Amino acid sequence: MQGGDRPVSVTEMAQRQGMPPRLLEKLLLELRRAGLVRAQRGVHGGYRLNRSPRAISLAEILQAVGDDRHLLPRLPVDEAQTDDWVARLVWERLAQNWQKTLAAIALEDLYYDACSYRARRHRDTEYTI
Repeated sequence: MQGGDRPVSVTEMAQRQGMPPRLLEKLLLELRRAGLVRAQRGVHGGYRLNRSPRAISLAEILQAVGDDRHLLPRLPVDEAQTDDWVARLVWERLAQNWQKTLAAIALEDLYYDACSYRARRHRDTEYTI
């Protein structure tokens, strides 16, 4: 999805991302339900960001499409085993930092990362979801 003024069609996004349009439509529906994008109907319709790219975090995007994976293993902990509790605490800290990191990365940050990469390769850059 571009940061420009015009909505981007599902077909255009699917071609750019190399993914099936039906899968992309499902993802966009979830993003729309989460309030991250809005749809515009009509001949020149498509999708656009509902908020500033600075105000949309990677954590929100992943949560909206159902990919908010947790690092914490879902293993039973033996209360008598100190090693189990220590390992569990380490995983909890990693999971908390993982979520904080995802929340701190804005869509705009990814755009500027792409700009830097493409500048080195002399390519045009645009917002893409």
